[in-house]
Amino acid sequence: MELPKFLLGDNTDYPAAIFVVHTEYPRFVINLENDEVEWLEEFAREDERELESETENLIVQATEFYDREVSRYED
Repeated sequence: MELPKFLLGDNTDYPAAIFVVHTEYPRFVINLENDEVEWLEEFAREDERELESETENLIVQATEFYDREVSRYED
């Protein structure tokens, strides 16, 4: 099965949270309510530096994905 790059997640135990799941490497879940990121990967120390620079870009992409999806429901 081919998954899209981003998925929206919801959970009634966290009614204010809006989750976006990034399904490609590096996989993570971001809670847009508080920008908390949970990585679904284990990283070597040398990879962490590269991730720091890429993380900001991925979070921007996740937020843009959410905004695009919400705008489609509003139309």
